[in-house]
Amino acid sequence: MNNPIMLIDAYNLFARNYIVNPSMSKDGNYVGGALGTLRSIGVLAEKFKPSEIIVCWEGGGSARRRKILPEYKRNRKPIRLNRSKIYEDIPDTRENFNYQVKILVEFLSHLPVKQLYVDECEADDIIGYIARNKYQDKDVLIVSMDQDFHQLINDNVKQYSPSLKKVLDKEYVRDKFGVSTENFVTARSFIGDGSDGIDGIKGVGFKTLSKKFPKLKTDDFVSVQDILIESAELLEKKKQKVLENIVSNETVPLRNWKLMYLDISNLSAEHVKNLEHSFNNAKATPNKFGLIKSLNNEGIELTKSLNIDRLFLRLKSIQSQEL
Repeated sequence: MNNPIMLIDAYNLFARNYIVNPSMSKDGNYVGGALGTLRSIGVLAEKFKPSEIIVCWEGGGSARRRKILPEYKRNRKPIRLNRSKIYEDIPDTRENFNYQVKILVEFLSHLPVKQLYVDECEADDIIGYIARNKYQDKDVLIVSMDQDFHQLINDNVKQYSPSLKKVLDKEYVRDKFGVSTENFVTARSFIGDGSDGIDGIKGVGFKTLSKKFPKLKTDDFVSVQDILIESAELLEKKKQKVLENIVSNETVPLRNWKLMYLDISNLSAEHVKNLEHSFNNAKATPNKFGLIKSLNNEGIELTKSLNIDRLFLRLKSIQSQEL
């Protein structure tokens, strides 16, 4: 990819660093999540040399999705700080988590990156809206481990997984899951997503779907309704438990499609208006001394925790275009 637009799933990247980084400030506050995220962004910038970085924050749960499914994301397990046994004595508190998010937002405001936040709008929806409506003719790189973004991957849009440390493209998704990115949401509508509280159909997984419905592997779009119709036809020829489960639970994948597909259907007109306003008015305001001051205010020792000069040097691909 040549100087892509980088869209960062902020919560996803922060949570990854929050879990593993036990760094403390001189004031006794755990700040590893915030510092680790800054370093990660610097490394990503150096690796991919993006022309722009947009950090997309979670604005709260989706009211429209919860109206469809009240259980949606309600039973998510809290993120545990420092899962390694080495750091078991470190307290895991919501206060510290929120504190680190707050200071990270402040730190990022001094870097040549843009931040987007829309109240009651999920980061998934923000990234999906931007990728599909703002940069259709440009290379886009989505930074997240979340499989929800596989549906956005196409010839111009790729996904980078920090955990896998690799760029995910159309062929990666096809080889790993047996379905194309064009049909990824169709398949997941039958499978569900336990992490988000979205139940699927019993006995249905990617392997089963790709075997019984090989057209899901092609680049031609296959709808949920197409699979339901074909399941009924196959069931008439031969009784199979998995097909019976699909046919008798047809409302489940139809509902799940509405929950999983990233487009404006889960955004109100007000959401779209606010998203457009936030996008059009987001500004990158690099200020090295401002960042140093903010870090000092939080009792963070620069030489031990973060090399500011190196960070800004890594972000030079953006600064050369922004400044």
